[in-house]
Amino acid sequence: MLIREGLERNQAIDIRLACLLGCVAGAMNAAAFFAVGFFSANMTGNVSTLSEKLASGSYAAATFYLSILLAFIMGSLLSSLMIATGRKKTRKIYAYALVLEALFIAVIGASDLWIASDWRVSIIVLGLAFAMGFQNAVSTLISSARVRTTHVSGLITDIGIEISGLIASLGKSGGRERALYLTNLQLHLVTCGSFLAGGIAGVLLYRFMGGYLQLLTAMALLTLSLLTITNPDSPVPEQISG
Repeated sequence: MLIREGLERNQAIDIRLACLLGCVAGAMNAAAFFAVGFFSANMTGNVSTLSEKLASGSYAAATFYLSILLAFIMGSLLSSLMIATGRKKTRKIYAYALVLEALFIAVIGASDLWIASDWRVSIIVLGLAFAMGFQNAVSTLISSARVRTTHVSGLITDIGIEISGLIASLGKSGGRERALYLTNLQLHLVTCGSFLAGGIAGVLLYRFMGGYLQLLTAMALLTLSLLTITNPDSPVPEQISG
């Protein structure tokens, strides 16, 4: 799941990745909103709120929403640079990237539990925005943009497109095109469903355990990543293609 990339991947691998990271993204986004009233991964909503704050002259609030957007971008930037630098040296670079994400989320959870100050909200929201941008870049790059775990607006649009294509293909004799629409639709539905299920579980668990939810999430990501890293090393991409 964290080794193969691009054309080496199949539907089953992408679905496992979508389930895992979709649940993580949904849980972190919904728990952050429940805890402090801000979304950490909903960039569409955050940009819309930013525009409203700027238009209404609420510049202090606008600055915070701009910071959320920049934190998400910086997370994506760091993840992309790490993967671009490391992918030629090891096929496990994506697992190492998720180790780093797990550490980010663990620090956020610790801050949520043990920092009782005005900085708590900023650390949780900006930290999770950074982590979700980091994660979204990982899933996008490893799957050639087939799995995008925080991109729900785009996923809902894609679901509509795939259903439209599927309906149009019903009157045609060839089944290959229909199978492709079904495959894409399945992946998008699984990703959205995982995000939704993760959000529900995230809120329920946060109500019960607070910031320990982030620590639990970090432990799950770390365990999965270490299972991949500790397996016998695989050839680097150049060796395989050669």
